[in-house]
Amino acid sequence: MLERTPPQFRELQEISMQTDTRDILAHATRQAESHEDYFLVDIDAHVTETSFWPEILAMIDNDVIRQMGQANAERPGGANISLLNGQPGILHQHAWGRIPHQQALLEKVEKKGSHHFTELARRSMDALGLDYQVVFPTPMLTLGMHPQDDIEAALGAAYNKWLVERILPEDDRLKGMIYLPFNTPEACVEEVKKYAHVDSIIGYSVCSTRNKAVHHNSYMKLYAMMEESGKPFSFHSGFNWNDPSFLQLNRFISMHALSFVHYSLIHMTNWIINGLPERFPKLKLLWIESGLAWIPYLMQRLDHEYQMRSCEAPLLKKLPSEYMADMFYTSQPMEKTNLNLLKATMEAFKAETQLMYASDWPHWDFDAPSSITTLPFLSDQAKRNILGLNAARVFNLEVKRKRPKAKDVLAARPGVS
Repeated sequence: MLERTPPQFRELQEISMQTDTRDILAHATRQAESHEDYFLVDIDAHVTETSFWPEILAMIDNDVIRQMGQANAERPGGANISLLNGQPGILHQHAWGRIPHQQALLEKVEKKGSHHFTELARRSMDALGLDYQVVFPTPMLTLGMHPQDDIEAALGAAYNKWLVERILPEDDRLKGMIYLPFNTPEACVEEVKKYAHVDSIIGYSVCSTRNKAVHHNSYMKLYAMMEESGKPFSFHSGFNWNDPSFLQLNRFISMHALSFVHYSLIHMTNWIINGLPERFPKLKLLWIESGLAWIPYLMQRLDHEYQMRSCEAPLLKKLPSEYMADMFYTSQPMEKTNLNLLKATMEAFKAETQLMYASDWPHWDFDAPSSITTLPFLSDQAKRNILGLNAARVFNLEVKRKRPKAKDVLAARPGVS
């Protein structure tokens, strides 16, 4: 009697902060084989900039702030938090240690002369099947609540310089939106002057977690400059557990569910009711990382109020929902628990032409392109638009395949990925 060879199984390795990006995303790479002919743009990915914080601190122009930051970094535990206002002790996004890969960029890379982050970004772009990827900071997303406005301005300018001079030139698939230190309008104007002409900078971004009213007169020069440049203006949302209202919440899940939407609701409402779409009709507005469910909610609320109190919004020439339907949104984190509601939501703001794919990689709740390709109610053309063609139109990107084939990415790590 012949003995049968028992089936062989490969034990799965634990994902850690050192795990190779291509291994974490291997399943997404296999999924990418089904949409090889799509043009793909990821509007929102992140760099953990504090992993390279000494490089950024060294680019601060203000001598006093730079020396203060570097001195603070030399203290025990200060290397990657100097000058920042975050609270690392309650950053629970890594789900209590179960999803730790985003916490630090400790993954080893082959030394080829490129920056460590550039190599990691290439791995994620190849593994997800992306032709372009737009990168944003991460810990700096809370800088809008920093008690010292001059620190936000100094760090924002240093990050922009680091991004433009050190990272983006290494790969033309990587694109950036400059950080606008919104608490200091004149500093924002200076950043737009410096980088509006740079091809790798495809837009401007305000971190939404802040308490500055977007309709204040001090911002009108900034909006006019951005509109004249033709590049989009985005609000990237975030969280802030220290907001007085959110102090009532006792779980991260609660704060995370509400905070990312809260600031978008406020900034969007002020933007529309104060007539900014009429004052700057050619300025393309983009809302990032707030999900989608809040959009029809606010459309209905604002329309309802406007129809009863239109005298308080005299600059408007149409319903608030119509202005919202002319704006642009990113997909992540897309609420998919009820596909009927998601379909109605996408119809409300014309997702086929106004929605852009975002991964939010490497954060714990990231979405692969399959989050779009597997939606049963979208046409093939709608999927193509959302995954890349809308972004090409808004950001003036060349529609050209720049990524390797998925099968080649998988073949590069046989027996591993």
